[in-house]
Amino acid sequence: MRHPYKALVTGHSRGLGEAIARALLAQGIPVLGLARADNPALADEFDSLLVQVRLDLSDPVAVLGWLEGGGLAVFAADGDALLVVNNAGSLGPVAPPGRQDGAALAQAVSLNVSAPLLLCDGAMRAGCASVRVAHVSSGAARTAYPGWSVYGATKAALDHHARAVQQDAPPGLRISSIAPGVVDTAMQTAVRASAPEDFPRLERFIGLKAAGQLSTPEAAAGRLVAHLLSDAFGTEPVVDVRELA
Repeated sequence: MRHPYKALVTGHSRGLGEAIARALLAQGIPVLGLARADNPALADEFDSLLVQVRLDLSDPVAVLGWLEGGGLAVFAADGDALLVVNNAGSLGPVAPPGRQDGAALAQAVSLNVSAPLLLCDGAMRAGCASVRVAHVSSGAARTAYPGWSVYGATKAALDHHARAVQQDAPPGLRISSIAPGVVDTAMQTAVRASAPEDFPRLERFIGLKAAGQLSTPEAAAGRLVAHLLSDAFGTEPVVDVRELA
């Protein structure tokens, strides 16, 4: 039986994005995965439900070209509602200004901000009567950390985008920026590899891992997807999965 939802998930090739895609696919929801690499495990498990497109989401010209080529509209064509999960993201340069790599900074802004905003706009042009957009945000958007000015600023941009779009109130659109908690992914591995002089809070995150206090991708994805599919989604523009009922 045809599922009324179809879902676009960015960064589905690993980590939290893979777990989100799997949670949606397990409910029979067709998923379009956008990432630089395919996910063979998901393809083997959900061959008939998964469409994969290799796309460098840190390249706004490539993202815009794909949207203008009709890829999203074709995928969404026979769906009643479109879900968009903007999960792909980069920690970016971890350092104070003056020690940040300019190319890495520009790439992080493009991946973390430009791509989600372009995909939100593109989703509204795809022809579905109902669209739900979930930005994967971070607690760093709401609490400042030394060394994370780029990461925190880009995630805060997603939070504010959700707030402003709610004020726009486009017909058929629900949107929310969702912090998934501290999740045991490759990004957390990168955090723990940071230089102490660039990230003074390093020991805190090493301690969270050592104490087993990191959420698994599957647990975080389960909470996020449950909220995305619930009637409550979009009532608040900024939420944290740890505070959801």
